[in-house]
Amino acid sequence: MKGKRVALLALFAAALAAMAIEPAAAQSADTTTERLIWDLNNQLLYIAVPITVLVEAILFYTVWKYRNNESPLPTKENRRLEITWTVATAVILLFVGVASYQVLAEPYVTATSADSGVDTVAEDEEVMEVQVTAQKYNWQFYYPEQDVTSANTLVIPEEQPVRLNITSKDWLHAFHVPSMGLKSDAFPGQSNYILTKATDTGEHQLYCAEYCGAGHSQMLGTVEVRSQDEFRTWMNENSESADMSANESTGNGTSAISP
Repeated sequence: MKGKRVALLALFAAALAAMAIEPAAAQSADTTTERLIWDLNNQLLYIAVPITVLVEAILFYTVWKYRNNESPLPTKENRRLEITWTVATAVILLFVGVASYQVLAEPYVTATSADSGVDTVAEDEEVMEVQVTAQKYNWQFYYPEQDVTSANTLVIPEEQPVRLNITSKDWLHAFHVPSMGLKSDAFPGQSNYILTKATDTGEHQLYCAEYCGAGHSQMLGTVEVRSQDEFRTWMNENSESADMSANESTGNGTSAISP
């Protein structure tokens, strides 16, 4: 009878814990990337919390039951129990592996090349390319299709796939936007890629997540997600400014334009 009570209490506690973490799943993600990561975290939590509660309940029950036993008997062999927990562990690990692989294989989470995820984008959606260059201690964002460069502010449209081609000019850096679930290393002479799609407008803080020298803490930037109309307006304004600067310049015509 006591064992049944302990089991019921453990299940009740697990249910309470599951309800406690449910609000996390109800939050809105700002990018497709972040939504995929949150969904995986929630799946793993729904498995991990009941197991943790059950194990702790058994531990406390055992400690309490045998607290005054000065001559405990060794545990007898129970092959059925051993097979049960071995199979249960294998099933849990298999679930974790499959769930993690499905998410980590998504191009919106792990893009490994310039063409990663192109076949997953809807036919009516166009992937926008942005060249991200890190250097001590700032960020440069170049839009090759429009020939526009922005310093320390990345502006992207809402509800459109964006592929970031990330590299470094001088040292090891890391492109990190926590609130959007985006992170990638930046190496000199090498390109890493992020494919994402913002689902809501707003501003997000960009950090360098790799120590790169005395000015590392000041290597900050901003990611602005604008509506499609606002983004087109911004791009047109900066394209015109870039053309004017190029016409007036006696150099190569390259200009860095901040929003």
